[in-house]
Amino acid sequence: MQLSQLIQRFRVLANDKVEPYFNEDESVIDWLNDAVNEACIRGRLLHESENDVVCKIDVLMGSSRYQLHDSLYELSRVWFQPSDGTKGDSISLTSVETLDHMHGRENWTEYSGCPCLAIQEDTGIRLVPIPDVDGELQLEGYRVPLKPMELDSDVPEINQIHHVHLIQWALHKAFSVPDAEFFDADRSAMAEHEFTNYFGDRPDSDIRRITREDVPHVVQPFMP
Repeated sequence: MQLSQLIQRFRVLANDKVEPYFNEDESVIDWLNDAVNEACIRGRLLHESENDVVCKIDVLMGSSRYQLHDSLYELSRVWFQPSDGTKGDSISLTSVETLDHMHGRENWTEYSGCPCLAIQEDTGIRLVPIPDVDGELQLEGYRVPLKPMELDSDVPEINQIHHVHLIQWALHKAFSVPDAEFFDADRSAMAEHEFTNYFGDRPDSDIRRITREDVPHVVQPFMP
């Protein structure tokens, strides 16, 4: 469905069909874009493995921290390819706590070598040990849309079978605005329930962090 069709469907379901509207188009568009992001995170709907802008990062010797693309929220595969022609290898995701446990009194943050582990942070990735060679980080993972819908002809990036269910999130947000003429807590809750029934619950940050980390028994050890 095109953005214009989603807005029209929203107005019918919200009984907001007569101008001047209770909810301006600008607000409805924002809610529909939020709905796509929510759907992607809850259902892991968009997996990226080909877009170089999202999936490739130049790695510099001596630098361990790098910014992830804004759209990428969960990594499913990480590969480090050295630029000196040596064989690349996959990188396991881990956590600071796991590394502290593995190395005990040793300060693993000062080790250097060919990266074999990585810590995914909120907006970036940290390579362990500190790279001692230039190279390229090759990523695959789940993302949200690369850009929001703006034009009437824009279409949600997710599969069309999901499109109509996005409207429930827009309804939830519209009825939750504290406005005496349109506010309806019950209808807002019902719409949110319908959206959650279809796309699932939203995982909190701790659950997403645990999901993207390898369990300790498969974390690769490394030596300084």
